Amino acid sequence: MLDFARGRSALTFVTCWSSSRREILLELADLARTEIDYRREVESLRQESIVRAALSALLKLLLMASGTRPWIIWVAAGFGMALVVALAAVATHYIRRPIFLKGAVLQQDADPRKQSPITNVEVSAAQDVSATVKSDFSGYFRLGLRRGVKRGQSITLQFRHPDFLPVDLPEVVSDQLYIVHMMPLHPDVETESGQPNVVVANVFVRYSIETTAEVNVGAGVTTFQVVNTGNVPCHQHKPCSADDKWKAAIGSASLDAGQGNVFENARVTCIAGPCPFTKIESDNFSQGGRDIRVSVLNWSDTTTFLFQAEVFRQEISDIVRESYPVIFGRALNFSLPGAAEGPTLEAEIDGTNIVFPLGPSPTLSWAVCNVRVGKDQSKSYRCELKPGYRFR
Repeated sequence: MLDFARGRSALTFVTCWSSSRREILLELADLARTEIDYRREVESLRQESIVRAALSALLKLLLMASGTRPWIIWVAAGFGMALVVALAAVATHYIRRPIFLKGAVLQQDADPRKQSPITNVEVSAAQDVSATVKSDFSGYFRLGLRRGVKRGQSITLQFRHPDFLPVDLPEVVSDQLYIVHMMPLHPDVETESGQPNVVVANVFVRYSIETTAEVNVGAGVTTFQVVNTGNVPCHQHKPCSADDKWKAAIGSASLDAGQGNVFENARVTCIAGPCPFTKIESDNFSQGGRDIRVSVLNWSDTTTFLFQAEVFRQEISDIVRESYPVIFGRALNFSLPGAAEGPTLEAEIDGTNIVFPLGPSPTLSWAVCNVRVGKDQSKSYRCELKPGYRFR
């Protein structure tokens, strides 16, 4: 009777847990039908449901082990407590995980080609719910909100840059991409004094590329003979013909291209004698190199061979190249390969041709430039005209 009472009490406890679990599922269904984004709350309830289900399974295990040895009950209880702690930790991690808002900051313009990304915009949220971050070369930002801020909550995003009008953007916390447009403080108009803007024209980029080229500097030529008498039985006195029937002889030749040079396109040609009864014994020439060699087997009368190849030397040279940037509105864009050396920007400023070196942080009198270096060391440049200048 004691075991029956204990089992009945335990089954009542399991029924309570199952009832609570059904209530949790009903709560999840209600939340899913709402229009406001409560996914964090849903995740919390789901984690709680998992924990309760684990406890229910643990209780069933204890009932099954009630008639066995006591140490099994203690092991099962310890395992259950560890499982509960682990699940609670996972649930806490997901519940307290901070939210990140992602987006980009662009210039305000009706023409999409002129909506250039804005670098170094300070992005934050009002009410002190985030730190301050800056947009990168592409205008991208990733703003982390403080713990406790939930999806669906209203916030105000703030965007600040010394060359643009400030923007305060009321938004709702969600997973959407936030695309923000900022108006320049100095639009593309004449200066306030009434004087026309300084004209920037004929802009192009010049740089050099180091290249390595193979130059043909000569040729190597030699002849050699393989002396032999035909129709002499071999009698197993090496060397012999391929069928071990006739006595044979081996002749060799070599060529040296010299220091810093290599042979290419090497070839061997039989030019005199019974050529059909010869074959190349060793090929140390077809792959090229500084030193090349060849050996020929001849099992007939004396033959003569021509051995020749071209000589090449690798030379390093600089090739100067020019590139023309793309201009939309007040922005100038161009890129350089990773191997580019000594880049300069040349432009006609108010009728005068001027050369501007492009260092790691280019400084121009007429524009503000930003540079992004890619994984392959290629460089992307974007230059915005300063007030008082205009492109032609």
